Amino acid sequence: METLSSISSIATVIQLAVAPVFLLAGIAGLLNVLSIRLGRVVDRVRVVETRRSRETHEDHRALLQAETNSLWNRIRLVDWSFRSLVAGALIVCLVIMALFLSELSHLNFSSLIAFLFVCSMCLVILGLVLFLFEVSLSTSSIREGIDSMIKEEAEHSLESADD
Repeated sequence: METLSSISSIATVIQLAVAPVFLLAGIAGLLNVLSIRLGRVVDRVRVVETRRSRETHEDHRALLQAETNSLWNRIRLVDWSFRSLVAGALIVCLVIMALFLSELSHLNFSSLIAFLFVCSMCLVILGLVLFLFEVSLSTSSIREGIDSMIKEEAEHSLESADD
């Protein structure tokens, strides 16, 4: 009879662990998005730095340097977002482990589990905020690039009209 009771209690713990496992799946999706963004930014840095080293016009070189600086800021934001989300995922794993250890050892880890879960949520929130900053930086640098191109085309059109 005790075996049936322990199987039932383990089944209950498994049911409790399902929500954190779904959270892990969500964090994994975010990490996938971040890794793709990081790869694209790194590729763009390589292109811009190559163009900058070959550029002879000082104004263009300054624009390329500004873009490089912006890209490196984006890389740092993605990196810290990634780190925060991974740390949050690791703590979710500790929550799941603590759920099982609490049941198997018949010790009350409820305060520890609650504390770990709150810590995990704080790290996930931090990761999402950093991701939001990276997206904002990305869109603002795109807007600046477009504004710069429009300004350059307008100046070029004025020069052509004067000739």
